Amino acid sequence: MSDEREILTYPLFGQAARELARTIADDSYEPDIILSIARGGLFVAGALGYALDVKNLHVMNVEFYEGVGRTLEVPVMLPPLPNAVDFSEKRILVADDVADTGKTLKLVHDFCAERAAEVRSAVIYEKPSSLVKCEYVWRRTDRWINFPWSVEPPVVEHERQVRDA
Repeated sequence: MSDEREILTYPLFGQAARELARTIADDSYEPDIILSIARGGLFVAGALGYALDVKNLHVMNVEFYEGVGRTLEVPVMLPPLPNAVDFSEKRILVADDVADTGKTLKLVHDFCAERAAEVRSAVIYEKPSSLVKCEYVWRRTDRWINFPWSVEPPVVEHERQVRDA
């Protein structure tokens, strides 16, 4: 992986989300549910939900990254898990910010595939090393990505540092 980074700003994210939605619409895919992989996928799912006029959004919490380049051995689904009844015979669009290793997307895709009529994935970025090749991708890169929602430290952490100084 290169030391250079992809820089995604909020305005560029807005453009990326609209272009990604246009790609999905042009493919005539009409999901019944958009399933976001929290946390980065929340932004993508919300934007796609509005752009595709899908109001049925679900969240799946998966823990994998511990920091830049540091992951757990395998991704872990965190409760609560979506109810299988919610997915029965539905077309699901899994939304995330990046398909990096693809392990998280594969875990969620496999979970949904056993319960739904059809599952497709949409991401802002996909890396060449991803196990999952997403149906809908805004941009492919092998660089580390600075997302606007995760480049700054948490506000509470900053407040603690100031308070404790």
